[in-house]
Amino acid sequence: QVQLVESGGGLVQAGGSLRLSCAASGRTFSRYIMGWFRQAPGKEREFVAHITWSDSNTYYADSVKGRFTISRDNAKNTVYLQMNSLKPEDTAVYYCAADRSIIDLSRGAADYWGKGTLVTVSS
Repeated sequence: QVQLVESGGGLVQAGGSLRLSCAASGRTFSRYIMGWFRQAPGKEREFVAHITWSDSNTYYADSVKGRFTISRDNAKNTVYLQMNSLKPEDTAVYYCAADRSIIDLSRGAADYWGKGTLVTVSS
């Protein structure tokens, strides 16, 4: 059984930083693309960033480019999202996802999802 467990969310003031973690278990994720999505209250879920396990290629949504950094630790089967210069509009539940297809993952149709961790940015 595949599990993705997010952690690291919380309350932070605008301009602050948080680091989210996504621990993956249940299978070898070397061929998977790992991604972060978020869903703000009353809005649809949106793509944030993704990273490949094999060569660490990364891709970011324009809204977070230059502020967020996705990375992974293969030995720990863990993906991270370092979030700097946070803004109130970054407030959302952040979800970790995994899929073998960049297309499916980017479209939000990933095979595996975590339950999410809440990030609240106060102004």
